[in-house]
Amino acid sequence: MSDHITSATQACKTHQVRNQPAPLENYNAFSSDSVLQDAVMLYGAGAFKKRLLSYGEIAGSEILELGFQANEHPPVLRTHDRYGHRIDRVEFHPAYHRLMSLGIEHGLVNLTWSGQAGARVARSALMYLHNQFEAGTMCPITMTHAAVPALRIDTDLAADWEPLIRSNQYDPEFAPWREKKGLTVGMAMTEKQGGSDVRANSTRAQPLDSTDAGQAYTLVGHKWFCSAPMSDAFLSLAQTDSGLSCFLVPRFRPDGSLNAIRIQRLKSKLGNRSNASSEIEYDQAWARRLGQPGRGVATIIRMVAETRLDCAIGSAALIRQAVAQALDHCRQRKAFEQPLIEQPLMKNVLADLAIESEAALHFSLYLARLFEQSEHDQTSALIARIATPIAKYWVCKRAVAVINEAQECLGGAGYVEEFIVPRLYREAPVNAIWEGSGNIQCLDVLRAVTRDSQVLDALSDWLRPHCALPGLSNRLDRARRLIGASATAAANSRRITEDLALIIQAAILAEANSPIADLFAATRLEHPHGYFLGALPAHDELSAVVERAMPHTNNKIR
Repeated sequence: MSDHITSATQACKTHQVRNQPAPLENYNAFSSDSVLQDAVMLYGAGAFKKRLLSYGEIAGSEILELGFQANEHPPVLRTHDRYGHRIDRVEFHPAYHRLMSLGIEHGLVNLTWSGQAGARVARSALMYLHNQFEAGTMCPITMTHAAVPALRIDTDLAADWEPLIRSNQYDPEFAPWREKKGLTVGMAMTEKQGGSDVRANSTRAQPLDSTDAGQAYTLVGHKWFCSAPMSDAFLSLAQTDSGLSCFLVPRFRPDGSLNAIRIQRLKSKLGNRSNASSEIEYDQAWARRLGQPGRGVATIIRMVAETRLDCAIGSAALIRQAVAQALDHCRQRKAFEQPLIEQPLMKNVLADLAIESEAALHFSLYLARLFEQSEHDQTSALIARIATPIAKYWVCKRAVAVINEAQECLGGAGYVEEFIVPRLYREAPVNAIWEGSGNIQCLDVLRAVTRDSQVLDALSDWLRPHCALPGLSNRLDRARRLIGASATAAANSRRITEDLALIIQAAILAEANSPIADLFAATRLEHPHGYFLGALPAHDELSAVVERAMPHTNNKIR
């Protein structure tokens, strides 16, 4: 009898785990990424390598784990306390607070404004590392960082608020801003009747009799999207007798009482779940005017430009992590008696993914350097004017397709929430939608080149040394023809933007002496690329492209 039981038990041992890759975790996301390291040096941030190495280790281990926790335990709205008093508070999981603290302590808000050469590029690289593993906390960090140039319009406001915004301390206490060690700032522009058409906003601002030159107002209205509602203040738009104006709306009034910012509900979103996005009402909320009355868009656009740059960086980061996961999986897993990475068609897909990832990274960091140079160089400012909406449009929209293709490389595992890739896919659409969706960006590109001829001239002059790249001149000529046909230019503005996006990426890669520059131009400019990734022509160099992008994790964190 016992022999029979033993034999039956052995026969039932069918669950053997074989041919399953080790997870890509506990690794340094900076030192394992040779493309990122090269780009950081190229764009002038080499002095920050030690800081990036340190944060790369934190990102690939602690932030990775915290990201899962923060997304599994989303924020909760408490509108009233147990006695019925209105409190309008959002409670977060401890993982969220730890993520915010890590980002702020390591310079993701204040490094750009330090004045050091290369600081903006270094800060963008830090964002790139963090965003690969947790994107929700990037929203409040991005907005806080982006508020600085808008606040500087008012020297008195900047003198009060900027030191605490640039603090390297995260302070989650719900208290008047003067009592805190560090501040975060959000944004509230969008209204339900207008969306991207902010000039249709109906929120009204009424001036208060005060001693501060008429800059104190009360706001009444509803905001359809207000992300990070636990911020210490918001930049917001409202109508005055002079037109749409910009206001700083703190969570607490100057006398220390809670300001009348009513959180109506939290949005149930596709992704970005660790971050609270809300609808709010201003019920005679106290506010301070920022900038000239009637010049609200011109004031807040300084913040918007910064956030658009971060959208491109964030999407490039999501792409990188998805591609790294696909590469690492295919390096380890076998199919049909051969490593997946050696299967010719899979290698084609992986190489195409790697090309997209490298191009997105270079576009984003090159744009960050343009922002830094714009402070003292007019040509950089002109190119940044057109390159910002192009990058926001192209990199953010490409992320959805690229991440989905990377999911497929993992097979069913890429669709299971225990892995990070499904979260990356759910995160991907938000950057394309936030701060102006695709049509808004393309129309902004058209506006940039038609309102100021110097913009297209500056771009053309920069591109001229790269006209030998396969297909570049033809694409540029087509874009110019479409721009010149004024009757149809708006309808063709997506084609214009897409041509310019590919042209700019090709030129940036060539300027960087990237080994994929010619292949990028040949497959994106000279010959139409396939509708889907993995349609590269058979090429001996594909193995080298894949190896260049591979996350090298020999020295994993123990």
